[in-house]
Amino acid sequence: MTMMSMMTMTDSIPAPAAAEASALLEVKDLARSYQLPREHLFRPPGKVHALDGVSFSMASGRSLGIVGESGSGKSTLARLVMALDIPTAGTVQLLGRDLHQLPAAQLRQARRDFQMVFQDPYGSLDPRQTVERIVTEPLQAQRLHSRAAQREQAAQVLAQVGLRHNDLGKYPHEFSGGQRQRIAIARALITKPRLIVADEPVSALDVSVQAQVLNLMQDLQQEFGITYMLISHDLAVVNHLCAQTLVLYQGRIVEQGAPAELFRNAEHPYTRALIAAVPQVQPGRARARRAAAASAASGPAASAQAVV
Repeated sequence: MTMMSMMTMTDSIPAPAAAEASALLEVKDLARSYQLPREHLFRPPGKVHALDGVSFSMASGRSLGIVGESGSGKSTLARLVMALDIPTAGTVQLLGRDLHQLPAAQLRQARRDFQMVFQDPYGSLDPRQTVERIVTEPLQAQRLHSRAAQREQAAQVLAQVGLRHNDLGKYPHEFSGGQRQRIAIARALITKPRLIVADEPVSALDVSVQAQVLNLMQDLQQEFGITYMLISHDLAVVNHLCAQTLVLYQGRIVEQGAPAELFRNAEHPYTRALIAAVPQVQPGRARARRAAAASAASGPAASAQAVV
């Protein structure tokens, strides 16, 4: 069973007309380069351009997929949007605020409006902390509410992601991978953010669990109006959740459009290569393999038994 067989080609919920008037997130000419170690005494060190002039905007409620292979600049873009790294050039504006120009105290307050879900549900949760401590961490960082109120909110968001109140006192090792990612989503939800950046949120999970987590994210979007920026190498995953897709290649946007449209009419060779990498359902192939196995079992093996 593949991701394509478990998903239909659907766009995310259209944004209200009022939300279309102004962008929730606006990225302009974003660039990030990294200096390489010096390899020669008399030559200047080289540079790697992870991002090179990336620009796009996102309206509230209109989720965006960022697709590309490893090294294309996806995770660098996620870190810059989350203000976890400093751009070489360009701006990132969320709700009209340039995140990289905000003083530290104002940036900490602004983080209520944008949270992140990381790729690895095993590595992104502190194994020494209880679920309650993990989920309420953003509230503690913001110094919001009393401990009792934080616990109450944690119980609410756990219920919203399909977990139980008595899970608050447990530790990450007591949960499956899919449940751990639900805990990570609950942690992102607790500040009621406008934007959630999800960096490969299902790539470390089994296929059946991937579909469950993506369906949960879609349900939360419909219920709370969350906007996702979904980072992925898989067009099928992005198609499940996002209305628009940007294809990154060597730090630049090479193609963009609705996922279903890209599946039908991809123009750039790199986009076509990504589509070709999506597993396709071929029912006849499994039937042919079973027939070949049965034939082999009744052929040489049967002869061998007769000789014996």
